[in-house]
Amino acid sequence: MAYRTTEARAERDKALREHILDCGMQQVAEGGFAALNMSGLAATAGVATGSLYRYFPGKGALAAEIFTRATRIEFEALREQFSRPGSAAQRLAGGVGEFAARAWHSRQLAYALIAEPVEPEVDEQRLRFREAYGELYCSLIREGNRDGSLNVEHVPLTAACLVGAVAEALVGPLSPQARAARASGLPSDSLESVTRAIIRFSLRALGAKEHSA
Repeated sequence: MAYRTTEARAERDKALREHILDCGMQQVAEGGFAALNMSGLAATAGVATGSLYRYFPGKGALAAEIFTRATRIEFEALREQFSRPGSAAQRLAGGVGEFAARAWHSRQLAYALIAEPVEPEVDEQRLRFREAYGELYCSLIREGNRDGSLNVEHVPLTAACLVGAVAEALVGPLSPQARAARASGLPSDSLESVTRAIIRFSLRALGAKEHSA
């Protein structure tokens, strides 16, 4: 009986921890990591502030876990796009386009994940995922070299450059300043124009012909 009670308690703790992370991710999606604070999160999650520290030693650890959870979703979505049928160049174009569309759909969250100043714990996870994205691009580029749709000599270096270029290209359009300009009706780039430019750049950087997209 004691074992069953312990198991039930562990399940409750796990569920509460996931609930806290869900609430935290919602705060970041609405206001960036700057909006994330322990007391506000505790109130939203319906727990005492001290209870948060049972699961997370501080805001940095909490923010890093929220970052990891949100970024893993985007990483897996890109991996799925890259695994679809078609040439590597076609899959690259589809993946980059989908990545941009998802970022555009959740602009505050995407900006927070890509560019917002954050705690060192989050920066550490950013670097880890940058490497993971690089490996994902490497695999696709090597497939493109084999199927003839891409032509890349220095695969790891080119993949790293592309990871940085795609993210950096989205920073401006996703920035708070750009969002404010669009909200006020000032002229701004559309999702379609931004995505077309990023895809065209990516294909050219990898030695693909534009019609491969």
